[in-house]
Amino acid sequence: MAEPTRTTRTADTTGTPDTRVPTVIADEVHVVYKVHGGGGKGKGSATAALSRIFSRRPAPGVREVHAVKGVSFTAYKGEAIGLIGTNGSGKSTLLAAIAGLQPVARGRIYSHGQPSLLGVNAALMNDLSGERNVVLGGLAMGMSRQQVRERYQDIVDFSGINEKGDFVSLPMRTYSSGMGARLRFAIAAAKDHDVLMIDEALATGDAAFQRRSQARIEELRERAGTVFLVSHGIGTVRETCDRAIWLEAGVLRMDGPAAEVCDAYEAFSAGR
Repeated sequence: MAEPTRTTRTADTTGTPDTRVPTVIADEVHVVYKVHGGGGKGKGSATAALSRIFSRRPAPGVREVHAVKGVSFTAYKGEAIGLIGTNGSGKSTLLAAIAGLQPVARGRIYSHGQPSLLGVNAALMNDLSGERNVVLGGLAMGMSRQQVRERYQDIVDFSGINEKGDFVSLPMRTYSSGMGARLRFAIAAAKDHDVLMIDEALATGDAAFQRRSQARIEELRERAGTVFLVSHGIGTVRETCDRAIWLEAGVLRMDGPAAEVCDAYEAFSAGR
């Protein structure tokens, strides 16, 4: 099918100055990382590795992945932006780069404050109870102990992990992946963020949890925050976001109103 037109947001052409406040600017961002395949571990491998170091030859089985290719956009306060695209399109890698967790090979990223990245694989302590993880997670996000105490019950209630028993007192390793993801989101949502990036967390909950999550995202936006949401659920992006960015094979294919971008992406997916 025909390639969709790439669209980007532009300044108001009516002469009215654009008074929106930028929170994240991506300027021709490229992200390249190395993937290490299985290498030989037998006799002589250490000598071979040393030889490669001195000769500057790459290790066997190592390849470079150009995950994000020249992506540019500006995000503004009060926006909820959905990142969509097929698996391996660079969505999570782009968020990691914005959060400063993934180095940029070329281009620049500018951000207001420190963006907070929440992913389903965000590290909490599996051997500690949910209760202890709430405290540690809150402190790690910059809350005071008093703030954590004040918001503790709201975090547990929001996550819903105690709806079928006293799970908050059990080690995190006893939780399902969905329960862990809901608790991570609840901890992150307890604090206002200049930029909050959510990687698939909303896909793990039931309808009631998703409604609570969407309401919390609206609150963050109303308080002049910016929310990025990576989701394979186009319906979630339609309902939660006012803008969408479509990445495909690391390239920005479309950037604009969420409904228009989602329509174009669904037409593309149906024609594959």
